[in-house]
Amino acid sequence: MRSLKLGLAAAAMICAVSATSEAADCARITALGQNVTHDLAVLFSENALKNVLAGQGRVGKGPVRTTCDSPNGTTCHSSQVACKVTTPKTCIGAWLCFPG
Repeated sequence: MRSLKLGLAAAAMICAVSATSEAADCARITALGQNVTHDLAVLFSENALKNVLAGQGRVGKGPVRTTCDSPNGTTCHSSQVACKVTTPKTCIGAWLCFPG
C-alpha cells in the first residue's frame, strides 16, 4: 500500500512539473499594424502577429484579439496567447518568414 501511495505521489508530481513547464513557455504576444484604412490595418496587424509567432517558434492558442485605437482606425494591435513548440523560423521583419 505504501508503494502504491508513493507511486501515485510521484505520478502527480511529474504531471504538475510538466504542466508548469508548459505553462511557463506561454506568453501573450502582441503585434502592431498601421495603414491608411481600417481593414488594411487589421490585416497588417494579424499578419504581423502570425509572422512574429513563427519567428519565435510559437503556436497560438485561443482566439486572436484585435483592437484599433486611433480615431480613424488606422492603427491596430493584435494579440494572442502562444506557446513555444518549434524552432524559430528565419524572418526579415514582421512580414517575411521563410519556411522550414
